[in-house]
Amino acid sequence: MLKVHKTYKLGINKFADQTIAEFQATHKGYKRLGSKRLEKTSFKYENVTVVPPSMDWRKKGAVTPVKDQGNCSVAAIEGIIKITTGKLISLSEQELLDCDTKGINQGCKGGMMEDAFKFIISKKGISSRANYTYKANQGTCKKAPHEAKIKRYEVVPANNETKLLMAVANQPISVCVDSRSQDFTYYENGIFMGDCGTEVDHGVTIVGYGTTSEGIKYWLVKNSWVMIGVKMDT
Repeated sequence: MLKVHKTYKLGINKFADQTIAEFQATHKGYKRLGSKRLEKTSFKYENVTVVPPSMDWRKKGAVTPVKDQGNCSVAAIEGIIKITTGKLISLSEQELLDCDTKGINQGCKGGMMEDAFKFIISKKGISSRANYTYKANQGTCKKAPHEAKIKRYEVVPANNETKLLMAVANQPISVCVDSRSQDFTYYENGIFMGDCGTEVDHGVTIVGYGTTSEGIKYWLVKNSWVMIGVKMDT
């Protein structure tokens, strides 16, 4: 039976028989080393002054289907590759699990999206999911032909939804969230307005934004197991 809230619904899903510890061990992998802060980079959308009232990159063909525990870094790259080349390629999360294991990133034990981008840059590309299939566990790193590459990445200014809106108006964006609440785990549909803490532990991809008929502004978020609508703070 669904638990009904004003703007979103919860439901019994595949995580209902897991303890909190089991769920966190398998589905929450973002981690930052100590007090390390996000690095500062250039921001290509700094001078954007006009954005459309809504955006849904799914409708523009720049979002692959939700993948069970798919990597948010890969999802953002899939989007920008589609925008720049016209090709939507499902990229390999498994390659990151198997091969990006030096430093903070530790395969299935989690890591940082920034380091995933750095790994892809250093290796001059990443394979497709078809050539390097997802196994849901960490294995031995293997060679596979690259299907996409990036030259650099930029960090959206922290704690600034206006800048984030400028970025999402132009491409899908990787972000990290505090997903410790049970409502987040059992979310089924609607605009999520549950508790939002500051201890980030999970990576997701923002693939759009909009406003409901009731005037609620929201982010459209691609999670690694479901698509979510999350209320904007501004």
